[in-house]
Amino acid sequence: MAKESMKAREVKRAKLVAKYAEKRKALKEAGDWVALDKLPKNASPVRLHNRCSLTGRPKGYMRAFGLSRIQFREMASNGLIPGVKKASW
Repeated sequence: MAKESMKAREVKRAKLVAKYAEKRKALKEAGDWVALDKLPKNASPVRLHNRCSLTGRPKGYMRAFGLSRIQFREMASNGLIPGVKKASW
């Protein structure tokens, strides 16, 4: 499990990115790099990091499900993810 502070930090960054998205887009189109530089650092979408929605694990993240590989496997084995079943041959 990731620290609660790390999960909270990512949520805070995601809110900042959403808040400044339109302003960033307008400034980029205008070519106003000075004003763009004055925006908060965490308003940049590049600073976001994908994390598991349940545990906050930063590595082994599966985009299609928003989970880490460990949580995905556990939930799929228990039949909690619709359309996913264990392959057997």
